Amino acid sequence: MNTTLKIGLVSISDRASRGVYRDAGLPALQEWFARALSSPWQSITRLIPDEQQLIETMLKELADQEGCHLILTTGGTGPAPRDVTPEATLAVAHKVLPGFGEQMRAVSLRYVPTAILSRQVGVVRGQCLILNLPGQPKAIKETLDGIFSAVPYCIDLIGGPYIETHAEIITAFRPKSAQRPAP
Repeated sequence: MNTTLKIGLVSISDRASRGVYRDAGLPALQEWFARALSSPWQSITRLIPDEQQLIETMLKELADQEGCHLILTTGGTGPAPRDVTPEATLAVAHKVLPGFGEQMRAVSLRYVPTAILSRQVGVVRGQCLILNLPGQPKAIKETLDGIFSAVPYCIDLIGGPYIETHAEIITAFRPKSAQRPAP
């Protein structure tokens, strides 16, 4: 089995995809993973507009053709008419993991009262975990800091590689029966 974690990073923004402003979501995600992961990983990045069919197609491509174990989207989770990331994510899901959305909102509520407007979801498609993150770099970091400890074990359970982290950044939680001895 390939032990390299394959991560799809998808920034969803009409204006950034048109070049109106520089996307900040993808660099924030790359930076967080570079600091947090100690096991091998690679990323595949995409910058696309808020179009439900395009988001669905991209999620399927990253999960099914590219073989990503984890896909993180950033943007498009609010109540505005063009925010359709959760709808697209749910449309491609095989299983919904409501705890991720609940925890992401709980984390964000510590910082801003408008977190209750977020519609982030977490789902599984095949052997891939897909999570919708907020769009702002500060919120991306806060959210990942608040949820990622559960991600490695989830990826274990769906057949992905064993992910290890730098404990000073984030500790991967696993039940004792699922832990591997340190090398």
